[in-house]
Amino acid sequence: MNNGAKRKQKRTRRASIFLTIVLFLLVWQMLVVLLDLPAFILPSPAQVGDRFVRALSDGSLLFHTTATLVEILLGLFSGIMSALLLGYLLSRSRFLQDILQPFLVASQAIPTVAIAPLLVIWFGPGIASKVLICALIVFFPVLVNTVVGFRSVPENLRDLMRSMRATRWQTLRLLETPASLPVIMGGLRVGATLSVIGAVVGELVGADRGLGFLINVGRGQYDTALVFVGVFTLIFVALALYGSVLALENYLLRWKGESSP
Repeated sequence: MNNGAKRKQKRTRRASIFLTIVLFLLVWQMLVVLLDLPAFILPSPAQVGDRFVRALSDGSLLFHTTATLVEILLGLFSGIMSALLLGYLLSRSRFLQDILQPFLVASQAIPTVAIAPLLVIWFGPGIASKVLICALIVFFPVLVNTVVGFRSVPENLRDLMRSMRATRWQTLRLLETPASLPVIMGGLRVGATLSVIGAVVGELVGADRGLGFLINVGRGQYDTALVFVGVFTLIFVALALYGSVLALENYLLRWKGESSP
């Protein structure tokens, strides 16, 4: 694809996103007018915008967003690192996979919302419990993609590396990591968006700061506009994280000559 076609595709994508947002706001405003609902049930876009400006001007939105973002980044880093390490070990050892797989599958059968109160009780309402919840919810999708990615490396290329007397570290760095990276990055995309859910679930259970706490405050005060502000901020954070992972993926996989959608 030449540069002109790429620029045209980007302009088309931006225009479609803009039109989607405008259409969403129009439908929202129409529902407010037609249903004639009070603001504590469904505020108008203008009321939410005004509440956003007030929360931004008094510093509360920035304070709570920063707290949530710190939890997300720490949980995302912890979950990804542990998943990559264990995923590589599982891909190299069928015995280890047979032992741990039942426990890993069972851990995913339990909803995070169900164990979040226990984690808050055990680790306290501070940042530790939120980071742990976030890491747990990120861990499994990254782990699965890591195992699949490393096991998808062609065996004949492994044989080639062995014939060249490559060490385990050289095989990992020069063959296994580049070959498995496209699959692993797919898991990171999923993990980046799920990390937001993990942090907010912990904050909704018990916290004194963060966007989940801000949403709880808005709900308790029937300040629905503030709830919308918290929700839209979470959406923006999730999109920013997803875009960051996508940019990293395009950078690391630039040797393929194609960009991810």
